[in-house]
Amino acid sequence: MEKENRSPKLKIAIIHPDLGIGGAERLIVDAAVELASNGHSVHVFTAHHDKNRCFEETLSSSFPVTVYGCFLPRHIFYRFHAVCAYLRCIFVALCVLVMWPSFDIILADQVSVVIPLMKIKRSTKVIFYCHFPDMLLAQHTTALRRMYRKPIDMIEEATTGMADMVLVNSKFTAHTFANTFRRLHLRGVEPAVLYPAVNLEQFSEPCTYKLNFLSINRFERKKNLQLAISAFALLCSFESNLPNNLSEATLTIAGGFDKRLKENVEYLEELKRLAETEGVSDRVAFLTSCSTAERNALLSRCISVLYTPKDEHFGIVPLEAMAAQKPVIACNSGGPVETIKHEITGFLCEPTPLEFSKSMSKLISDPCMAERMGKEARRHVTENFSTKKFGKQLNQYVINAYHQRIE
Repeated sequence: MEKENRSPKLKIAIIHPDLGIGGAERLIVDAAVELASNGHSVHVFTAHHDKNRCFEETLSSSFPVTVYGCFLPRHIFYRFHAVCAYLRCIFVALCVLVMWPSFDIILADQVSVVIPLMKIKRSTKVIFYCHFPDMLLAQHTTALRRMYRKPIDMIEEATTGMADMVLVNSKFTAHTFANTFRRLHLRGVEPAVLYPAVNLEQFSEPCTYKLNFLSINRFERKKNLQLAISAFALLCSFESNLPNNLSEATLTIAGGFDKRLKENVEYLEELKRLAETEGVSDRVAFLTSCSTAERNALLSRCISVLYTPKDEHFGIVPLEAMAAQKPVIACNSGGPVETIKHEITGFLCEPTPLEFSKSMSKLISDPCMAERMGKEARRHVTENFSTKKFGKQLNQYVINAYHQRIE
């Protein structure tokens, strides 16, 4: 990339649908922090920001957070989530247009419908971060749902193509982007990869390797958390062939939980019933919406992290686990293939309880393996996925967009 002799200090607005707790939110918060640290004036706009359920950085003074449209519904009788998300984000975008002076750069993610609105002011450049094509995350199982999704999917592709620059979170997502948005691909719209990152400084607690396997993810069915429970139950059935202290092994399932979301509530109950059915309910603990400090404490004490989503577009949890010096057992697909070094910083497995339990048993049988892999994992993340590297790359993309010098 061509560099300027002097980096401009820009006015940057970030538009994000719901500033809660999740991988997408973690990236947006990191982006705001890093851009502000580079001297830019950063302002985050969102439709929802619960100060009791958010990342601590959003409560700091390094960048303001302004909420518009929180009164608008997230769903209508647990349906029409996409339409409601579009309406909420359109409302946020209109408020930014009307109530605020021009920004040099708009960074938006998840909902691309805001892009044409923000480009009304021609002096503004829009960068869109595509975590994954929304049309692939939505269900198209019935004729009625396909009719409902068709105009939404068309709008997603058309508005995404209006961005001055498109960023994605992995090579896997870049490949999926090209295959999904074929018209954009034919037009030469090629997204650039900007990997999410982790702040290594926050993972500084003393590291131990107790016999506790840990799963961190939102309580959503697509996260495939039942795999962790079934794999752990299968591991427990190996007790006669493994060290005597296996009886002390436990599993903790922690993650984002929003009682406003019907799926979160239902899925948690399904997982609890599965633990009972598998006969391990007394050895499986469920923690909902733990704080960053609680999450870090859990990471510091576990032997390994189980990451169960299949074809996850990136996955920030494996990076956080490796930053905390813990090997990761994950599905051999999607983003984890680009972040985990098989049998060096963790294990990439087929998404079955048997394959996961085999990797879990290796760590149980060789107490030194987890520590050895954990140290290598920390080194790997330090070299390739630090927030410093993320911030430097993002800052250069922002400057390039401002000067219309996109690769």
